[in-house]
Amino acid sequence: MRICGRQFTAMKARIIQYRFGPTEANLQENFDWIVSELESCDPSLDVVVLPEGCHCPAPVGDPASLLTAEAKARNAAMLAKCAETARRCGAAVFVNARYDSPAGPRNSTFAYAPDGSAAGRYDKQNLTPGEHRTLDDSYTREFTPPTVVEIAGVRYAFLTCYDFYFVEQWASLARVKPDVVIGCSRQRTDAHEALSFQNRNCAYATGAYLLRASVSMGEDSPTGGCSCAIAPDGKVLGSFTNEVGHFDVEFDPHRKFLKKAGYVGNVVSTHPEYVERGRHPCKYRPGGSAIAPFFAELPAKRLCAHRGIHNDTLPENSLPSLGAAVALGASEIEFDLWPSKDGVAISIHDCTLERVSNGSGLVMDHTLEELRKIDFGAKSGDRWHGLGPVTFAELMNRLACHCSMNIHIKGRGEIGEPWGVDALDEVLRIIDDHDARRHVYFMVSGAAFHERLAALAPDIPRILGWAGCTSGAQHVQLAHDLGCAGLQFFKPNFTADDVARAHELGLRANCFWSDDPVEARSLLDMGMDTILTNDWLGLHTALGLR
Repeated sequence: MRICGRQFTAMKARIIQYRFGPTEANLQENFDWIVSELESCDPSLDVVVLPEGCHCPAPVGDPASLLTAEAKARNAAMLAKCAETARRCGAAVFVNARYDSPAGPRNSTFAYAPDGSAAGRYDKQNLTPGEHRTLDDSYTREFTPPTVVEIAGVRYAFLTCYDFYFVEQWASLARVKPDVVIGCSRQRTDAHEALSFQNRNCAYATGAYLLRASVSMGEDSPTGGCSCAIAPDGKVLGSFTNEVGHFDVEFDPHRKFLKKAGYVGNVVSTHPEYVERGRHPCKYRPGGSAIAPFFAELPAKRLCAHRGIHNDTLPENSLPSLGAAVALGASEIEFDLWPSKDGVAISIHDCTLERVSNGSGLVMDHTLEELRKIDFGAKSGDRWHGLGPVTFAELMNRLACHCSMNIHIKGRGEIGEPWGVDALDEVLRIIDDHDARRHVYFMVSGAAFHERLAALAPDIPRILGWAGCTSGAQHVQLAHDLGCAGLQFFKPNFTADDVARAHELGLRANCFWSDDPVEARSLLDMGMDTILTNDWLGLHTALGLR
């Protein structure tokens, strides 16, 4: 390591670590202690960092208590005190508290400039399960660029507690080249050794100084705490384990740590720059603005592009048709799978080839190599001449995690012949290769086939097809008995009472199918959750659903 040549300009930072709890009765006492720490800050400081949850520095039994008038007043008082401290000391102050957005409360870090003005706000990006239940989490289901707040020529980026566990967020921060990462935390359960390793690795991976303020769980506790100041090379400038109080450190935020060139062709650079030159994004877990919410998190009312965007325009069940639906904004697509003779899952509706290709016979009687020689665009006009079959793997290579997938595994009889264990295992392997378990669900008819899939992949939701039922009521009951996540109603074999009963049992209700906006609206009014359609764009335009 060597240090790039820039004049050293010292910055003095104070990290405050308060005692969390131990009970709700200590809330006001701990709050007052934080206020006293802020009052002890003086103009020698350039930065002050406080932990997560300074508006509520003790465990509370009822999350609703954080929304009372008293709690809101306490939150406002903490923010006002931090603004006053920034102004009095001429320092940047970072504090985590509650932000009341129009959609509900958020876990937010507030940045105050040395004149006491609001310089910016960071909303925690990765919420815990409990926070998802009690806070506004709408913004967490879409891409958000890293938050950067510049104060006095220093670029600050942010992580809040649980965010530290998502190392992909570190890589995102490194791209915006922060000088300092502010970490407001309330870490309580990890051991000191783990937290120390995490903190040093974070600074090294982001190429920035890390100022992390956490909470003490009691001086004898082996977990929690670990407030720290870490340099970009991993050097510890200052740290606590579970002490209560503060420590000060000095450093030059513009002083970057550069790695030696190493192998021929490399150049001296920061660690993030060194990594970025060799990055191949397709090798990692899917992420970014094109990634869809998980199946369970999609809006209750939505459209599903049945076999693609429009069967009269593009070849059904093909990559062009399914890809066009996703490109236009479909939140869900439906396609059918049959196995080839050699066990490769093929996206095709019929078990036979005649209707959608110039081939003949059963799909299952042809190997993939033989299917490649068949024209699957021949029935869709000259422009699609030469289109080959699309395998499930090829489809997933392009569209995995970009939408929810209603995967209709076609089969004959109760056990879904001709699907063997190996072929089904291959379908699951492809799903896992693309990290897509939470973006897919299976639509299957045979009861015994459902039981096989439940045993092979109990975590992947299953939807029951018609399954030869004699009534909508029987269809609903069988879906419930099979442990399905929902069922796919078939017109006209259901009533509004059947849909209501499905919801009473906690089942999602799909409807197959509708291309008419008036009919689709009546089905939604009846309570249907998802409408399968052969004209996704037409219904989307008319109904405003995705």
